[in-house]
Amino acid sequence: MERAGLSLTVQTSQRCSATQNQTRLPALILPFSSSGCKSNTRVNTWTMKVAFRLLLPLILLLIFEVNGQRKKPPRKPTRRPPEPVEPTELPPPLPPGPPSVFPDCPRECFCPPDFPSALYCDSRNLRKVPIIPSRIHYLYLQNNFIEDLPEESFKNATELKWVNLDNNRIKKVDKRVLEKLDNLVFLYMEKNKLREVPNFLPPNLEQLRLSRNHISKIPAGVFNKLQNLVLLDLHKNELDDMDFNKNTFKGLKNLMQLNLAHNTLRKLPPGVPSAIHQLFLDRNFIEDIPSEYFKSFPNLAFLRLNYNKITDKGLHKNCFNLTNLLVLHLAYNNLTSVPFISSKLEHLYLNNNSIDKINGTQICPTAMVTFQDYPSSEMENVPRLRYLRLDGNRLKPPIPLDLMLCFRLLQAVVV
Repeated sequence: MERAGLSLTVQTSQRCSATQNQTRLPALILPFSSSGCKSNTRVNTWTMKVAFRLLLPLILLLIFEVNGQRKKPPRKPTRRPPEPVEPTELPPPLPPGPPSVFPDCPRECFCPPDFPSALYCDSRNLRKVPIIPSRIHYLYLQNNFIEDLPEESFKNATELKWVNLDNNRIKKVDKRVLEKLDNLVFLYMEKNKLREVPNFLPPNLEQLRLSRNHISKIPAGVFNKLQNLVLLDLHKNELDDMDFNKNTFKGLKNLMQLNLAHNTLRKLPPGVPSAIHQLFLDRNFIEDIPSEYFKSFPNLAFLRLNYNKITDKGLHKNCFNLTNLLVLHLAYNNLTSVPFISSKLEHLYLNNNSIDKINGTQICPTAMVTFQDYPSSEMENVPRLRYLRLDGNRLKPPIPLDLMLCFRLLQAVVV
């Protein structure tokens, strides 16, 4: 028995040690249950439980921290308070310049010492017109951000002759400002926000430039007292046929240049002064020209009708047969033939139409004869055309011989 018990004890001890040395699996899954093994197994199990209980909170904390970092939404950037509208839209005014030799010179402007009657306030990002000294004749305020013309600024400027207000933001002009400027000769207000031609214009004006505004109205009688006006520029506005009648230009007895280009006219404007020398009607929607329309302008020398919708049907044969007409622009229309012209015409622009043929005999303003047949006293009757543009049509070279025989003084023909 002792041997048997000894051998059993040894075997059991060996089994436990062998089992523990094999894979050191947890005691709960051992395939046998001896008393020694049970004791060791219970100790190991208790130790693992204690360790698991101690480590569990730490493991859970780590899991929550990792998940929190993954799912945590990005932090929204804090919005800055909005900046004031003024600095973002308009640049700040320029700092005041050095003191002038003239004590009445506004610090935001420049008064040249050698030109005491001029005041330069241009391109200085001004919002308001400074007080204009009484000695000033020439005022330059272009390229600023001026919105109105206060009476206070001009109350002493009664000697002004030249005012340039181009490229500002002026919407209207107070009558109390203009009616005091009796000596004003040149008024430039191009590229502003005017909706109508200003009233109470100074009576001695010679040039009025109001192009590139939003003018859609010409008040009745606005030009009645402008007998000295020689130039009126209204191009690139919003004028249409309803804005003109026979009295619109009444009073403009000496008007020499009228610019109505880039508006929405479908007809030639009525009542154009007979003294006109230059007439600009480009980029409108004019389709036809009445036969006697230009006969009312005996001094007309320069006529532009480019970019309209003029067709052969809309032209009468002699509508351009004008004694003093020197330059005629008819480019970018819908013509299919060359219109009849005066023998005095020197420059003719017919490019970019639909002309497909030219008959020199038909369009020649005089009978075609050789130079030898012209007496020296009648050489002045030779057609004066020197420059002819025909490119952008359906013509193909060569230039017809009868065209060259008619217009003997041609220096350039562009086909």
